[in-house]
Amino acid sequence: MSEIAKIELGGTTYEFPVIEGTENEKAIDISNLRAATGYVTLDTGYKNTGATTSSITFLDGEEGILKYRGYPIEELAEKATFIEVAYLLIYGNLPTTTELEKFRSNITKHTLVHEDMKQFFEAYPAKAHPMGVLSSMVCSLSTFYPESLDPNRSPEAKDLTILRLLAKLPTLAAWAYKNSTRHPFMYPKNEFDYCKNFLYMMFAMPTEEFKVDPVVVDALNKLFILHADHEQNCSTSTVRIVGSSQANLYASISAGISALWGPLHGGANQEVIEMLEKIHADGGDVDKWVLKAKDKEDPFRLMGFGHRVYKNFDPRAKIIKKACDDILTKLGVNDPLLAIAKKLEQVALEDEYFKARNLYPNVDFYSGIIYKALGIPTEMFTVMFAIGRLPGWIAQWKEMTENKEPIGRPRQIYTGEVLRTYVPIEKR
Repeated sequence: MSEIAKIELGGTTYEFPVIEGTENEKAIDISNLRAATGYVTLDTGYKNTGATTSSITFLDGEEGILKYRGYPIEELAEKATFIEVAYLLIYGNLPTTTELEKFRSNITKHTLVHEDMKQFFEAYPAKAHPMGVLSSMVCSLSTFYPESLDPNRSPEAKDLTILRLLAKLPTLAAWAYKNSTRHPFMYPKNEFDYCKNFLYMMFAMPTEEFKVDPVVVDALNKLFILHADHEQNCSTSTVRIVGSSQANLYASISAGISALWGPLHGGANQEVIEMLEKIHADGGDVDKWVLKAKDKEDPFRLMGFGHRVYKNFDPRAKIIKKACDDILTKLGVNDPLLAIAKKLEQVALEDEYFKARNLYPNVDFYSGIIYKALGIPTEMFTVMFAIGRLPGWIAQWKEMTENKEPIGRPRQIYTGEVLRTYVPIEKR
């Protein structure tokens, strides 16, 4: 017999079905609560509300589990490429050799952006934040491809929009950086793979031969995989709720990029570097700042430690820690900030205060260190996050539109004035 939840209101008992996911997650289905009772639930920040059912990503914060379409993140990061994972998230299964080659080839065909878009970049000041530029440029793609405005087109037409976005986002991101430095734009080189091509567009110069260590490309590939999706977080929920109005894919992803821009979401790895800079400017005494972090009366908090979802170790951090060590060893980077970071990492892994509170280094801590070692400026960190998260956003938008989910429309509990009479301005 199916489990039933009962709510008693005003002497009347109401019954609501309990649904169970494939990983034994349980939820009370209150879709008809207001119609049946006249009540709504209040859940500020939606911390206890399931806004949808989804078959894309499973996350268990208590056990430190993250799986894409049933595949453990550890296996994907070790064995797969980012493009394979993108295909998996968007289409539900790992691609065959033929499917992967076709997918990769189709992306390659669309890496160029319209020449007119270069004028948009040139209109932005050099100090424009690249996340603002990227969000605007992605939204503007819908004006160059007006056929994308209807999200209910044929599957083939929808796939073309998806391919265009996957292909063009790295180009737009790299050009946003080039514009900030006032360096010439580098057009994509399609003989390179996805990650190497992005690094080429970011760092190559017209008069120099471009070389990049395979260790760097591999680390970036892993970072993109680890960021590819993370269940119903702020930016993903934004993509879904914007898309629920039948907004086109470009507009929906643009909204997700804006949500990711916030320092409480995608800006965490940037805050890690800013914290390290603060400690370095103070003389680099790590022990002093660790004591400040332990002091409840001190407002200072260590950035990049612990996670609001994972109550144990962030499974992504275990993977990227090795990539981080490989990068620092291979490149031989001599940077005082990275030395401070390694000391903080050692403290967090060995100090009983941090261990007891599960304040382990998370993926933002290690990704910030890697990006710093690669010479990527801190204001570009969140852009890197956006490139990695793109397949997940696309998959969530695609799932939402194909399931024909209704437009998102949260309720509220009104706490304002009850009734006031208008008074003419001369009598106020």
